[in-house]
Amino acid sequence: MNPDVEARAAALRRDRVPFVHARVVRAERPTSAKPGDEAVVLPDGTIEGFVGGACAESTVRAQGLSLLDSGESLLLRISPSDDAGDAGAPEPEGTLTVVNPCLSGGTLEIFLEPVIPAPTIAVHGESPIAAALATLAERVGFEVVEGGGDAVGGEAGAPPAAVVVASHGRDEEPVLEAAVRAGVPYVGLVASRKRGEAVVAALELDDAQRASVHTPAGLDIGARTPREVALSILAEIVAQRPRPSGIAQSSPGAATAARPAAAPEVVTDLVCGMSVVADDSALHLDHAGKRYWFCGTGCLRAFAADPSAYLPSDA
Repeated sequence: MNPDVEARAAALRRDRVPFVHARVVRAERPTSAKPGDEAVVLPDGTIEGFVGGACAESTVRAQGLSLLDSGESLLLRISPSDDAGDAGAPEPEGTLTVVNPCLSGGTLEIFLEPVIPAPTIAVHGESPIAAALATLAERVGFEVVEGGGDAVGGEAGAPPAAVVVASHGRDEEPVLEAAVRAGVPYVGLVASRKRGEAVVAALELDDAQRASVHTPAGLDIGARTPREVALSILAEIVAQRPRPSGIAQSSPGAATAARPAAAPEVVTDLVCGMSVVADDSALHLDHAGKRYWFCGTGCLRAFAADPSAYLPSDA
């Protein structure tokens, strides 16, 4: 691995920042990239490292953003022409071919691997259920943070994926209120239905906020032992987590549903039809009061020379 990219990836993992690791695994001449070249794609669309020229980089950025949503790896093939073989034949699972006519030539194959931090569960309490939940959650793949209201903020200021209070009445209200106000996706209280409803009713929250607290925490699976209760709580957390769209940006406009909420917009290069990330670091040109984005200088120059050749008739 490139030492700079390796150090950057290690820092991102340490800071629990999701990213996509991109590595060139095959390159046909003439291409500026070579096998082993690599980069990281960040959630804001920033790319650090090198996996090819401007056109290839634009494609990697756009595809990388979709993978941060789906969480799946992808072998991306970027070719200057549609020479994939049987027209209309489905591609093997986990692969995507993108035709980029403005490449200087050759074909690139780049493996894109999303690196997404394990979701965090904050467990408040020292009860047998709290202990069982912490143990089981780690085995399932969650990162467990023990503590009260101080744990709600999570690392780097980000709230955890879930907060579960299992303290048998000790300091329940402040932890629940802090979790709800922090926008934690799942907030659960381990208590009997009667006591749980009384605790939630007394919280200094509005009705909608109170309704977001799950009590008794967990799915009704007939759990009896602390481990079974812990299993029911994890099952409810998993069942309610957001579902990724899993949409690869294989066609113009497909990126909208796949893009993470905080990511920049992905638009279509009017010259070549490629999906490009619309941020300040991407090539763009203002024309007739509107901004247009391009994958490379060739497309930008072609548009600048004759905008009417590429603009829709109703633009």
